[in-house]
Amino acid sequence: MAKQRVQYVCQSCGRTTPSFMGRCPKCGEFGTMVEEVVAETAVAGKASRSPSRFNSTPQRLADVTADGFARMTLPLGEFSRVLGGGIVPGSLVLVGGDPGIGKSTLLLEVAALVANQYGPTLYVSGEESAQQIKMRADRMKVQAHDLFLVTETNLAVIFRHVEQINPTLVIVDSIQTTYADDLNSSAGSVSQVRECASRLQEWAKSSGTAIFLVGHVTKEGAIAGPRVLEHIVDTVLYLGGDPFHRYRLLRGVKNRFGATSEVGVFEMVAAGMKEVPNPSEAFLAERQINAPGSAIAVTMEGTRPLLVEIQALGTATAFSNPRRTANGIDYNRLLLLTAVLTRRVGLSLHDKDMFVNVVGGLQIDEPAADLAVSVAVASSIKDRPIHADMAFIGEVGLSGELRAVSQLDARLKEAAKLGFKRCLIPRPTRRQADEFPRDVEVIGCRSLNEAIQHALLPQES
Repeated sequence: MAKQRVQYVCQSCGRTTPSFMGRCPKCGEFGTMVEEVVAETAVAGKASRSPSRFNSTPQRLADVTADGFARMTLPLGEFSRVLGGGIVPGSLVLVGGDPGIGKSTLLLEVAALVANQYGPTLYVSGEESAQQIKMRADRMKVQAHDLFLVTETNLAVIFRHVEQINPTLVIVDSIQTTYADDLNSSAGSVSQVRECASRLQEWAKSSGTAIFLVGHVTKEGAIAGPRVLEHIVDTVLYLGGDPFHRYRLLRGVKNRFGATSEVGVFEMVAAGMKEVPNPSEAFLAERQINAPGSAIAVTMEGTRPLLVEIQALGTATAFSNPRRTANGIDYNRLLLLTAVLTRRVGLSLHDKDMFVNVVGGLQIDEPAADLAVSVAVASSIKDRPIHADMAFIGEVGLSGELRAVSQLDARLKEAAKLGFKRCLIPRPTRRQADEFPRDVEVIGCRSLNEAIQHALLPQES
């Protein structure tokens, strides 16, 4: 009989220790060390893996053919966009997101599209029965003759189903409920998640079957389990958004077959996830014209320019320390901008509570929205509206200067397409100005003070 020993594994980073520790010495998380029983001959468990079908013979690059490895493009354009143009055969994709955000709904729709267009698709659920998935499909009005459903968590049984059906696409919902029966640890543990993902990767690469894994997320928003899981897969997608808004954002964090940081926008409706082909127009649909504290920022999500409304509200504080509340932008960035507005522009914010919100539940991380946030704050404090046909692009420095941002041309074209006649940006060079579109007036400013003077409407007498 094989000897057994006990080790403790951090469920966050995968660090192992021979004795229990309340805090992981590697990642610093508390209460994540879980006991696991490990056999000394555990390495021999790898022999029970599915037989590898890799061709290990070295080949010249010129002799390698990629026949049959064309991307599978789908009518769901926003989904294909995030993947880099479609699903790559033999790829392993990890999809994460908060509970109830719509991961299973979106992947069920993708499975039906692949089944109708490219062949059999297998949807493996470890959390729902086939009848429950059928109820969702009826609600979404999904019809696919070659879409197969199975409720299974044993990886060996899943491989037998895959060999029997020979599907084009396999969806495993979720990887935390799947387990390999030759390992002693429970489903969802670090060793199970890592081993199951590795075996699924081997199968995907050898058979050419695309596999999608659904991953749970922690309270911090990261995919649960070891970080090595994200290194094993080819693509990592996060489905997020404000649960109180109808819009959902599918964001690519890692992609070996396309650009990272691409974003697809979907709308959650009764019939499932509906793609939004023009997100900027949707985010500005409820905008109130000539309202103080409202500015339009032109941001970039991957290679896509997005126009979003940024609202600011300043009120007299009732406390000794004024509040700063940021929803959709970085809190520390808001503190920086309020300091610049106080010191360089001369706005009195020491006795004002400031609230800044990005409409639509978006999260903006790039500094190109600094100018729009600053102008919105100044508009609210001065109670003067901003020109309704003006958009803002630019980063604000600590000296109050405006700094250039990337992809100005694409941002200006998107603003012009949505009907904005003027765009306020950092002072461009002569060469840059020659490349700007002619159907939008570009106003270049060197300082934040100058930009605010151009942006606000004259004071009514």
